[in-house]
Amino acid sequence: MNHNAHYADPGSSALPLHLLDRDGYGAWRSAQPAAVSAWLDAQDFQPAPGSVALLPGEGGIAGAIVGIGDPLDPCSYAHAPTALPSGAWAPAADLAPEQLAALQLGWGLGSYRFERYKNPPRAPARLRLPQLDGEALDVLLATMRVRDWVNTPTQDMGPQHLEAIARELAAEHGAHVEVVAGESLLAHNFPAIHAVGRASHRTPRLIELRWGDPSHPHVVLVGKGVCFDTGGLDIKPADGMRNMKKDMGGAAHALALAALVMSRKLPVRLSLLVPAVENAIGPDAFRPGEVIATRAGVSVEIDNTDAEGRVILCDALTYAGEQKPALIVDFATLTGAARIALGPDLPALFANDDALAADWIASGERTRDPVWRMPLWRPYLRYLTSNVADLANAGSRMAGAVTAALYLERFVPGGTPWAHLDTYAWNDSSRPGRPAGGEALGLRSAWALLKARYG
Repeated sequence: MNHNAHYADPGSSALPLHLLDRDGYGAWRSAQPAAVSAWLDAQDFQPAPGSVALLPGEGGIAGAIVGIGDPLDPCSYAHAPTALPSGAWAPAADLAPEQLAALQLGWGLGSYRFERYKNPPRAPARLRLPQLDGEALDVLLATMRVRDWVNTPTQDMGPQHLEAIARELAAEHGAHVEVVAGESLLAHNFPAIHAVGRASHRTPRLIELRWGDPSHPHVVLVGKGVCFDTGGLDIKPADGMRNMKKDMGGAAHALALAALVMSRKLPVRLSLLVPAVENAIGPDAFRPGEVIATRAGVSVEIDNTDAEGRVILCDALTYAGEQKPALIVDFATLTGAARIALGPDLPALFANDDALAADWIASGERTRDPVWRMPLWRPYLRYLTSNVADLANAGSRMAGAVTAALYLERFVPGGTPWAHLDTYAWNDSSRPGRPAGGEALGLRSAWALLKARYG
């Protein structure tokens, strides 16, 4: 993956790119030669967000107008790489550093194509800037990693592949990885992870990456790594199972964010935990009505085997809490209920700390990567009541995203700041900067949150 491929060498020639919103278009147009105005009038051009107009010159194309909306939203520029002819393009006017960073990131987001199994029809146009912003490059790489990992079908993205990714990142950044797998999960007291993953021919495991100075604040990132979700014995219908290669999207977010933290050398002590399983159907699949043990000593009755993500996360969260960190953040493609409530673009944020939630929301506004806070409404714990165990993993169609978050909170020690992001990790259709398929939703804002807190 070459995240520099979307950008032209600073010394190369490039056509001028006029980045204009509705407010700036009139003044720019009035300063142009009459022939340019007539050309734009002949096309009935208006600088609406997402628009492009090529400008004529004696030798062919003299430049282009790119209509934009919010100048600090990377996706304002994301249509340009495929709407413009191939070649190099450069901003025609000086831009503020924040707008340059948004342009650079948006150009990369709009140029992205998943190319592992299929060649794209043509190369996108390239952007020439005097100097590339290093942080924007790293954020783009993190986003592309999430997209690539989520887009990869399960035969090439099982639990062992998530482990390989973690080991590659550790080797790149000088981190340490330990993995507990198979029957060792029982010996090391991770019984819930084992229960969910035991039916698959691919061994379940808990992947742990550690990095950073022990004297720095300890941040734990947790990612749901269900590499395929059949629903288990409570099997999903075909349309519900179709895209379940993406059920490791939480792990993809956590891995990419961990890599971003390490590459930017954020002064934290980082732990990354990925419980990685396949929720498969087989002779040893866990069953509705079973009571399983958890690391916390809380017995859990399985009401529904399709509510498996919270079951593997509860062991990981318990282990995270035992380390008494300054912050725990988990990412999970956890519930369809969150999508019904907020749609595909807004991840549902739950937090046991108001300041933490407010900081993440503010970071989302700054980065144009929004999240929306949902309540940990504890009276709804009644929907997780079991007659035979301490807790049920599900039990009602009511408030599904809330009850899932309440289940997770049961395994987070009181007093430990914790945030849970229920993210879709997917685009159902293509829009500029948001191609159909795997997507990083909440990643940029999570990075901004950590940077603001610890940078």
